[in-house]
Formats: sequence, structure tokens, C-alpha cells
Amino acid sequence: MAKTEVILTHNIVGLGGESDHVKVEAGYARNYLYQQRLAIPVTAANKRRIEVLKQRRGDRESHELNTMTELSKSLSKLVCVVSAKTGEDGKMFGAVTNGMIADQLKTQFDVSLDKRKIHLDHPIRALGEHEVQLRLHQDVTTTLKVRVESSTPLPIPVASPAAEARREEPRTEKRGRRPEATAAPVEGGERKPRFPKAERPARSDKPARREKPAGEQKSDSTA
Repeated sequence: MAKTEVILTHNIVGLGGESDHVKVEAGYARNYLYQQRLAIPVTAANKRRIEVLKQRRGDRESHELNTMTELSKSLSKLVCVVSAKTGEDGKMFGAVTNGMIADQLKTQFDVSLDKRKIHLDHPIRALGEHEVQLRLHQDVTTTLKVRVESSTPLPIPVASPAAEARREEPRTEKRGRRPEATAAPVEGGERKPRFPKAERPARSDKPARREKPAGEQKSDSTA
């Protein structure tokens, strides 16, 4: 298929930036680039616009550099939490990818980041904290802390039969200890031991009064 040369008026990832001369398929240029105003044909009149496009490109790249520099400072202080399913032995099912990290950055911190800027040497397959490199710009890189946590609930421990038997064993009441002697305060600051009082025997009834004979009562009255 025939190709044509165009001048880019906007930055297109994987193709080029403003003022770049690139060769593309004629149909791609005609049906997409020209219609979206992302490029213009290479003509004598359009070549005079190259300086303006270069200035626009310089302003855009400077703004992107400042934005990504500030973003890198913020991201380096964050901890992105990613949940993953695990088995009973704590091993993960599957792995954490750069796409999952990008989704959590958007959900937790409202940070929109292209997953291609999140660099992983290999997918994360273990729980815990990991440091992930972020390539935000050609001149800006930083690291993000990612903590992978298990979303699987922990199993409930089952009590052993011996422990159950001990818990159901009836408790016996302990006999009370004999009260010890307590010291009573006395003058001079010394304390004398006080023993529990012994129980006194029950008092018997008084003996009935003996009545005098009738003869004695009369003699007493006459005297």
C-alpha cells in the first residue's frame, strides 16, 4: 500500500510529536490523521508552520515535565494496597499486574496513570510490600510502594477434644481457710493478737425457791 509523508500537529504515542515528519499509510493519513487534525500534508505552505509547531511542542513537553515531577513526589509517599485471593497456605492465586496497580491508583487516590508507565520485571506473586518502578517521563522516574494483602478470610481454628473436655469439667469448690488471729490495737502502738471467741455453754435455769413449812411462817409472823 502506498505511503505518504505528513507533518504531525499533535503528539501521538508511538508515532511522533509536533513538527515531526513521518511516513504513514495513505489511507491512515486520509481517513484518520487529517480528519482528527492530528497531521497536515507536507506542502510549501505547511512547512512554514513548522516553527510554530516546534514552539507548541516545547511548551507541552515543559508542562509535562513539571507535572510528572510533582506527581513523582506525591506517588513516592503513597502505599497502594492490592487485594489478592490466596489458599490456606497463604500462596496467591494468580499474580498482581501493572494494570491492577493502575486501577487501584485510580480507585484509592484518584490518580490516572497509564499502565505502561508502571514497570514490573515480572508479575508480583507474593504477599507483602513491594517497590515498583514508575517511568513517568523520559527524565522522571520514581518508586511506588505496593502492599499485597490477602482477600481470603482466615480459617476459624477448631478446638481439640482434650481442650473441650477440660472446658466442660465441673469445678469443685475449695474449702475456706480457718480465720487467722488478727491483732487488736492497744495503747503504745503495739497490737495484741485477737483470737476468735469460744462459744459459751448455755446457761441453765435457776433452781426453784424452796418454800418454808407452815409452822416456820407462823413463828416468823408472831415474832
